[in-house]
Amino acid sequence: MFVKKLKDEIGKVMIGMDHEIELLSIALLQGGHVLFESVPGTGKTMLAKSFAACIQSSFSRIQFTPDVLPSDVTGIHYFNPKENEFELRPGPVVTNVLLADEINRATPRTQSSLLEVMEEKQVTIEGETLKLEEPFIVLATQNPVESQQGTFPLPAAQLDRFLLKVPIAYPEFESEREMLRRFKYKQPLNDLHPVITPEELNKCAREVKEIHVSEDIESYILQIVRKTREHELIELGVSPRASLALMRAAQGMAYVKGREYVTPGDIKKTAKYVLSHRISLTPEASLTKTNEGIMEELIEEIVVPVESRV
Repeated sequence: MFVKKLKDEIGKVMIGMDHEIELLSIALLQGGHVLFESVPGTGKTMLAKSFAACIQSSFSRIQFTPDVLPSDVTGIHYFNPKENEFELRPGPVVTNVLLADEINRATPRTQSSLLEVMEEKQVTIEGETLKLEEPFIVLATQNPVESQQGTFPLPAAQLDRFLLKVPIAYPEFESEREMLRRFKYKQPLNDLHPVITPEELNKCAREVKEIHVSEDIESYILQIVRKTREHELIELGVSPRASLALMRAAQGMAYVKGREYVTPGDIKKTAKYVLSHRISLTPEASLTKTNEGIMEELIEEIVVPVESRV
């Protein structure tokens, strides 16, 4: 299984991030995107660079600020006086792994320039459409809005394009000590090697879609989704897109764990990361609760079906 190799290789640079690497792998296999959230300096950018290096993919980074324009993201047609004609200059979105750094510092207009490429894996530049090569994944980072000046919260339509929202916590004491030792004399990122080819990755992506989802598991997913629409503390529940996202994430988790079928445990392990960023709490609830906390409580209230392969 390439995920174990991926953990071992990225582990040369990132210590104690096996769970985050699993979630990244799930998004990659299912053609989804990931939103990382944490304070600056916790390794989000380094994780993205390491991930791209290990899957033998091209990597681009956009550092979002309020003055970044949509054309800085997608690309432009420019006039080449030497050739006396307009030429297409694709933007950084034309890549395999795109790091959208501090995406919530971009204006809503610039944020929306990523909607097409995230949903349809293509980019339209002044009327000309370019299809992107597989794999394509957006890894966006976001600092907590409440602690930052000059940020623009992502709208619901943008958040809904992310398969997973993954918080990055501070490292544990010994993990941070190990980081100090590894980076004392050299940059470990330079020593990373690919663990899977694009062809092998495409094969894995086809296999993960064959992971069996029983009728009981489908019902369990729908119960969770419907509960978000009926919960008294949730103002806006999740859409049908979220139902599909939860199923796909659970398939990915089963595949990562080496199984050919989804269990209720796969749903419980992924639901918080798939659904938390897709709900909106009531004004009263938002004063004392978090989206993640509400989702954990909601999931515990629903009866778990008996695990079965069929």
